[in-house]
Amino acid sequence: MAPVADSALALERRVVEHGGTASTGDREADTFLYVAAGKGSISLGETSALAARSAALVPAGEQAELNAYEDLELVVMTVGPGAERHAPMGQHALTASLDDAGAQQATGARSFQILFDASNGSTRATLFAGFVPPGQAPWHYHLYDEIVWVPDGPGRVHVSEAVEELEAGSAFRLRPREVHIVENTSADRELTIIGLFTPAGSPSAAYLAPEVAAEYRFAR
Repeated sequence: MAPVADSALALERRVVEHGGTASTGDREADTFLYVAAGKGSISLGETSALAARSAALVPAGEQAELNAYEDLELVVMTVGPGAERHAPMGQHALTASLDDAGAQQATGARSFQILFDASNGSTRATLFAGFVPPGQAPWHYHLYDEIVWVPDGPGRVHVSEAVEELEAGSAFRLRPREVHIVENTSADRELTIIGLFTPAGSPSAAYLAPEVAAEYRFAR
C-alpha cells in the first residue's frame, strides 16, 4: 500500500527467507515491523527475538539487522517526516508483543492492545491490535490517518457506499473523518486487525457519524 500525496503512512509485505539476513530502516521515516509468521531476531544496539504477533520499531535514521530462523513474513509500515511529532513518555523499546500486553476496552465489546506509542518511544504514530467480535459497530470516524492490515478474516470494511471483503492479508486505508464500519462476518470468531495511525493517540477515540449520533438520546 503506497503512500498517497497527503498521507505519511505506507504499508508493504516483506519476506526474509529461512537462514537469510536483511537490513531495515529509513533515513527519514520511522519503520514499524509486524511479524505475520515465522521466527527470527532483530538487532539495533541490542538483539531481540521476533515471532508471530510481535512487532519492532526502527526510528528514522537508524538501520536494524534482521535474521530469519524460519521464513520471516513481515508487514512493514512506515511513517514519514510529514507526520506530527509528539514528546516521548518512555524509553524506546526495540520490540513489543501482543502476548505481553493486556487488552484495553474500546467501544462496545471491542478491545485493543497497544504495541507502540509514546510510552515506549514512538513519537509519530500508534501501532495497535484491535479485536472485533462478530457483528458490526455503528457508522463512525476517527480524526487520525490510519492504515490497517488483517491477519485473518472473514470480515468487511464499509466506507461510504463501498464495501470491501477482508480476508487474510487484506489491507485498507482510512483517512481522517472518513465514515466507516469494520464488520466481523464470522459467527463465532474474533476478528483481529493491526492498525497504525497518526497523529498518535488512543484507538478508542471514535466519533459517531452525525446521522447516527442524532438517534442517540442522552439522560439529563
